[in-house]
Amino acid sequence: MKKFTKYNDKDVCYHLAGQGKTVVLLHGFLENMDIWENFSAALAKDFQVLLIDLPGHGQSDLHSFESHSMELMADIVNDVLEKLNIQKCVMIGHSMGGYVSLAFAENYQDKLSGFGVFHSHAYADTPEGKINRGRAIQIVKDNHKDFISSFIPDLFTKENQKKLSTEINKLQEASKSISKEAVIAALEGMRHRTDKEKLLKTTNLPVLFIIGKQDPRTPLDKLLPQIALAKHAEVLILDNVAHMGYLEDYKNTLAFVKHFVDIC
Repeated sequence: MKKFTKYNDKDVCYHLAGQGKTVVLLHGFLENMDIWENFSAALAKDFQVLLIDLPGHGQSDLHSFESHSMELMADIVNDVLEKLNIQKCVMIGHSMGGYVSLAFAENYQDKLSGFGVFHSHAYADTPEGKINRGRAIQIVKDNHKDFISSFIPDLFTKENQKKLSTEINKLQEASKSISKEAVIAALEGMRHRTDKEKLLKTTNLPVLFIIGKQDPRTPLDKLLPQIALAKHAEVLILDNVAHMGYLEDYKNTLAFVKHFVDIC
C-alpha cells in the first residue's frame, strides 16, 4: 500500500514491502514507482524494498517551479529513510533515478552498502547536452503531452517497441499525469547536475552498472571508462536492449539486481 510523508510541507509518496536488507529503487524521468511493481514483488521475498515517487512524478508533489536538482531529490529520499528509521540500504536508480542515486552516494555515503546506475551514468551534461535540454524544455512549454508521447517509445529498441506496445502505452498514459511544471523542473535539474566521476573513483562501495548495447542515451563506449574507475564494479551488458532493461529484459535485470543486493 502506498503511503505519504511530508518534506517542506509537500507530499512524498512511497511504498515499503518485505523484510531484511533494504533496497531502494528509484524511477527515471517521466516514470513513477509503479515501474518497479514486478521487481518489488519479486525482491520483497528476500529483502525490504522501498519505492519512492520522486518530486512531481507519480503522487509526489512538485517541490519547485524552477528546478528539481538531483541533490534536492537525494535529500528527499534521505528524509524518507530517516522517517522510516532505515540506517543502511542499497540504492539503485533507473536513468534520472541513477543521477539521484549518485547524488545520494556523494552526500550520504555512510547510509549505503552499495549503489547502482541502471541505464545511467556519472557524467554531467555536455555543452551540447545542455542545449538539447533547453530545446526539450521549450517543446514542453509548447505542448508537453506531445513531448511525452514521442519521448517514451524512443527509449526502446525498434523490435521491443512492437513487442512491448502494451507496456509503452501504459507508461505514456501514466506520464501524462505529470504536470508541465514538473517535467520542466526535472529537465532543469538534469541539465545542471554535476559530474560524479570523482565519486566513482574514490568510493569503496560496490557499484552496479546495467547497460543496454542499443541505448543511445548511455552508449557502452562512453560508460566503459566509468566502469574502470570503480574499485568494485558489478556490470551487466544487455544485447537487444536500449534504455528500458527492466521491461526489455526483465528476467536478467531482476536476477542481476538480486545478485548485487546479495553481495553488498
